[in-house]
Amino acid sequence: MPRRTIKNGFGAPGLAARAGLIGLSLALLAGEAAAQAPEAPPASGQKALEAGKVPVPAPPPDAMLPEVKAIIPDDEFNRAVPAIDVADDPELAKPLESIDSFERRMAAQQSDAEPTAGQAPPLDDPRLDDRDAVEEIGDAPVRDAELTKPLPPLDQFQVETVEFAQAADDEKAAQVTYRTQVNGLAEVDRQTKTKLSDLFKDLSALHDGDGKAANLAMVSARLNEDNRLMQRILASEGWYGARVNTRIDRAASDNGLQLTAVIDVVPGKRYSIGEIVIQAEPTVPPGLIRDNLALNVGEPIVAARVQGAEAQVSLALPQNGYPFAEVRERDILLDQETGEGVYTLPVATGPRSRFGGFATKGDLAFDARHVGVLARFKRGELYDSRKVDDLRQALVATSLFRAVAVTPERSGEPVGDGTEYVTVMVDQDAGPPRTIAGTAGYGTGEGFRLQASWTHRNLFPPEGALIVHGVAGTKEQGAGVTFRRSNAGLRDRTFELAAEALHSDYDAYSAYTGRLSVRLSRDSTPIWQKRITWSIGGNLIATGEKDYDFVAGERRRRTFYIAGLSGQLGYDRTKSLLDPTKGFRVTTLIEPEASLDGGFTPYVRARIDASGYYPVSDALVIAGRLRLGTIQGTARSHIAPSRRFYSGGGGSVRGYGYQKLGPQDPDGDPLGGRSLNEAAIEGRYRFGDYGVVGFVDIGQSYESTMPQFSDLRYGIGLGGRYYTNFGPVRVDVATPLNRRKGEGRINVYVSIGQAF
Repeated sequence: MPRRTIKNGFGAPGLAARAGLIGLSLALLAGEAAAQAPEAPPASGQKALEAGKVPVPAPPPDAMLPEVKAIIPDDEFNRAVPAIDVADDPELAKPLESIDSFERRMAAQQSDAEPTAGQAPPLDDPRLDDRDAVEEIGDAPVRDAELTKPLPPLDQFQVETVEFAQAADDEKAAQVTYRTQVNGLAEVDRQTKTKLSDLFKDLSALHDGDGKAANLAMVSARLNEDNRLMQRILASEGWYGARVNTRIDRAASDNGLQLTAVIDVVPGKRYSIGEIVIQAEPTVPPGLIRDNLALNVGEPIVAARVQGAEAQVSLALPQNGYPFAEVRERDILLDQETGEGVYTLPVATGPRSRFGGFATKGDLAFDARHVGVLARFKRGELYDSRKVDDLRQALVATSLFRAVAVTPERSGEPVGDGTEYVTVMVDQDAGPPRTIAGTAGYGTGEGFRLQASWTHRNLFPPEGALIVHGVAGTKEQGAGVTFRRSNAGLRDRTFELAAEALHSDYDAYSAYTGRLSVRLSRDSTPIWQKRITWSIGGNLIATGEKDYDFVAGERRRRTFYIAGLSGQLGYDRTKSLLDPTKGFRVTTLIEPEASLDGGFTPYVRARIDASGYYPVSDALVIAGRLRLGTIQGTARSHIAPSRRFYSGGGGSVRGYGYQKLGPQDPDGDPLGGRSLNEAAIEGRYRFGDYGVVGFVDIGQSYESTMPQFSDLRYGIGLGGRYYTNFGPVRVDVATPLNRRKGEGRINVYVSIGQAF
């Protein structure tokens, strides 16, 4: 029963099998020739060869000679030869001279004749008997005058390149045109329900040449290359016995000779899987390998499916407690009579393992103990490569490494249930810990705002950062310092302690503020976005601000001392912080505070923000947002102006100046309120790296403690977006619909990220 074996490459074994048959045939022919050839002369025969006496083997007996029939019979040949009359030439009647006599006579004549000048010496001259292949000219005259000239110095020796002139028309005339014709591949496309013809066209050397070649030999070379390509493509889909015949057809046309490169495909029998054999040690659970090998008996042997199924096994074993599993080289034995193949997959599973300890090496940013803080698994849990990948991502998110790798290593320590502990090795290559960053923005009413920061991310290991930041703008100036501990005792938990001084000069208030704050949080970042976020903290604020005194009828500076707590809870079902396209997010902020100006005055600030995103198509997204806020517990005059609610501006109701909506003093300057309501809707259309946004904003703030949903102000506008790898750059231009006296017609906002 004829069989073939496939190891690797899918299609190459067919060529190897035919090469093996050719090699075997050549070996057989060589063996027959060796059996019929005479034996080589012995070593002494070499001396006889040098002496001019070559041993000649005896002829074989007549019985061994093949019978040779005469082409022309002797009598017919003699009749065709004309008769010779000896009387006409007496020399013809003389007997022939023997060879020995002829050679002695010729030698005597040569020795008597002395060579003249310019004449070559005789063949038996002693000067030529030294067996030297190079002879000296000696006294022979040189008649070419150029040969007697001395050679020029090397620095004066010039070599001129010979150029062959060829007209441009000749080069064009030398090109040939051709077309490519493939026959028999449509049936293969129908059976595979794929487009192998398109795959062949993408990889074809003939199609890549665009029907033009320098000469016929180049067309032939491309055709041979495409022949091999076609065989590989067919073998990758299970046709291991396919025949691919090629030829070049020539036909006359108006433009000269038209060539057609023809590829005839005869796919033959398509091989399928007849049996699946897995060679491996028993696993837990027992069918772990077979259940993850997505191959079935009876399906065609398709290279992509086989390789994909083996890749799935390579992933499944480390995810189920086998970190050192290795899928080895497959073997497929083909039966040419049945068209089936026996698929054998050897797998070295290695020991079943559980997580043990941590170890680290290299240029360290922190020690193995902090690595354990970042891990989402504990000692004794069954090994799962997905948890190891999660640890590696957490290490990358720290931004402390130039490169980092996480690999399992055998510890040899048994657990006692047939498994053993595995050590998680972290190879660290710490990167530069310092960062300088900056942002810039502009808004009508806010003016220009520049913010910069210097950060040392690991000044207090592990992950203890020192941040120095400052802001400079037309309406705001300040500086501050922050200590931040990331992954503080628990993964994703951040501890911050900050101190800052800030000067603000807006129409709503002018303030000199000092702040001390502490915060413990679980926040999202552009690298590590979380579904649930939270924060708790506290603030101590001392601020001197100008507030309108209704009794005096003017703004006077007052000093407020504020102590407060803060708590925030967020739920995020989007997939991007700066440019969400689907899902929703909700955030609730509650801040109990107390004003210590002239007594203890407690109150509570609360705000809820919600936004949703619906993708109409790949290019168009409809986005909407809602904001509600309230301050309960005290009168507005007991609340510092900077702690009140305001509406209007780029992050609020576009089309109006910053903080311009809501209650106003007699001079038309904002007073702020104890409640607000805002909403917005946007249509975001993106094309490539650019986008266009149309939007409508609505909102108002109120002196009352609860939103009134009355006297709403509307703004509409258009925006442009430029999408970068860190988020979109936003430019919005808006105008108020129900504009009032003193309000601007056009307001512009520039920042990074979507409006919401």
